[in-house]
Amino acid sequence: MRKGFDSLCGMVSQYMGANVLDGGVFIFVNRRRNQIKLLTWEGDGLAIYHKRLEKGGYELPHLCVGNTCAQVDALQLQLILQGIVLQSVRKKRRFSLSF
Repeated sequence: MRKGFDSLCGMVSQYMGANVLDGGVFIFVNRRRNQIKLLTWEGDGLAIYHKRLEKGGYELPHLCVGNTCAQVDALQLQLILQGIVLQSVRKKRRFSLSF
């Protein structure tokens, strides 16, 4: 968790094949899963948000074998940061217009 802006941007482009300037939020978690860093482009510069838990750890979404990254939506990110178990969350069926 010692990496800064430039190193994290390099990891995003090298390992994920993405561009930080596209507006996504890139999440980095340490091995013990008690620290998390969020890297995002805010229109006029990069921002890093770093949080360390004093007790417990972050739950991560399940990854496929061989993958080192996964996509999460905004709701899942909020649940991860708040310490809610992702598998215990049940979504109700909603109307969706399909073409």
